[in-house]
Amino acid sequence: MILTRGDTVAEAENYMNLEVMKILEWVINNKLKFYETKSNVMHMSRRRREKKEIEIYVNNKILKQVNSLKYLSIIFDSKWTLIDHINYIEEECSKLILSLSTSAKITWGLKHEALKTVYTGGILPLLLYGAPVWKSVFNRF
Repeated sequence: MILTRGDTVAEAENYMNLEVMKILEWVINNKLKFYETKSNVMHMSRRRREKKEIEIYVNNKILKQVNSLKYLSIIFDSKWTLIDHINYIEEECSKLILSLSTSAKITWGLKHEALKTVYTGGILPLLLYGAPVWKSVFNRF
């Protein structure tokens, strides 16, 4: 992942294209290949009146622009809202809770201690993974 910043979108775009050229040079010098079809670009900004399309080139081809991307199991969106990530985590937790509820009936099934172990081992890690990242996003509001 490469991140750049600029006072304007055009400035950030220029910085990114320069950095990508450095990476491509390193790739060539180390006899590797860079597949631009597997790479995406995303403009992240909370500003409303700003050029949203950016052109980042790899091997003389423009990278596909996306509105959200998953990196290290955290889904980032272009407005830094993390709504897609929250929805993903909610869906995953709901699946786990549903499977837990079918196993935990009043008269049979898993005991309280086993349920707590599954909760602390399965659901809490899902909820808390990446907390330093999304916590810093919410602190900006």
